[in-house]
Amino acid sequence: MNSLRYRNILAAVHLARAGDLARAARILKHALRSAKSAKSPPDEKAKGKVLALSFHNEAGTRAYKVYIPSSYHGRPSPLVVMLHGCTQSPDDLATGTRMNALADELTFLVAYPEQPITANLLKCWTWYNRRDQQRDRGEPSLVAGITRQVTKDYAVDPRRVYVAGVSAGGGVAAILGEVYPDVYASVGVHSRIACGVSHDAPSALAAMKTGHAGGLLAHIAEQGPHHRLVPTIVFQGDRDTTVNPLNLDHFSAQIAAAAGSKKQMHPGDVRGGHSYTQTTFADAAGHTVLEQWMIHGEGHAWSGGSAAGSYTDPEGPDATWEFVRFFLSYRNSDVGIPQNTVVDAPPKPAQLDQTLEKSA
Repeated sequence: MNSLRYRNILAAVHLARAGDLARAARILKHALRSAKSAKSPPDEKAKGKVLALSFHNEAGTRAYKVYIPSSYHGRPSPLVVMLHGCTQSPDDLATGTRMNALADELTFLVAYPEQPITANLLKCWTWYNRRDQQRDRGEPSLVAGITRQVTKDYAVDPRRVYVAGVSAGGGVAAILGEVYPDVYASVGVHSRIACGVSHDAPSALAAMKTGHAGGLLAHIAEQGPHHRLVPTIVFQGDRDTTVNPLNLDHFSAQIAAAAGSKKQMHPGDVRGGHSYTQTTFADAAGHTVLEQWMIHGEGHAWSGGSAAGSYTDPEGPDATWEFVRFFLSYRNSDVGIPQNTVVDAPPKPAQLDQTLEKSA
């Protein structure tokens, strides 16, 4: 069975076992559709509503937008927090990723924090500053505060809260997974480096240029033996001249150092688009804790994104779908107790084939 098809069906099985039959059915439908065409979906206009809000704490004030999907009717739903890259805005990121259209389809809320020009001239999140790599300080406290505010104000299932980012936003997403494992059930990082690689602007530029790990191993040692790894999906183009593709290896280095890993590689390609190598790392229990995608021939751009947004590559594979598919496979079993993340035992491939045949 095709690995992408398998993982889509696996995500559907996870949701069905958790009692979320509606989303399971939609993901299974997508798996059947993608078996016929691996092309990214056409641009779709989101049908929900966008609210412009703001959040303030001791670290400052940040504006943010919340997308309420047309399919949302007040029942507890997942929340995906999306962090833009340098020079981007929430609207640009929403357009380029098509995340809102997918939120309409699968019924989840989306929050888009915004980095203002007053904080950084290029609107970059300052993921490289030590102060902005700690819990309850700096930018992590602002994004976590926005996340908690949205969770409080709407019917959000606190067990199913996720964060994703591209470029500088990806750097913040990686940090949030490290310092707020009780808030975020899983993390998505696109075109950025792992947490702990840099602690100031010079080391950040060096890592981006050369892929040098810097203080990565020291950072891992600081986490201690009880640190929980938040499941993470990472996308990276091998023609990226902004972020050295070698940085992708730092994520697997963290996994190997903290929990050991079982590695599997799955090559593939998008019809008429890019080829890729998907690599999964599983812990001792067999649960996937890291999923890496190296997109061959892609630069510093959101894979499979809409040309209507900046820094996108429409040739796929579709990072938006893969991020959400990965996210929905995980949930925090006890909010506030970061040791526990629920991952259902994967069914055997033969069982999935039977499921597919019955649904065809």
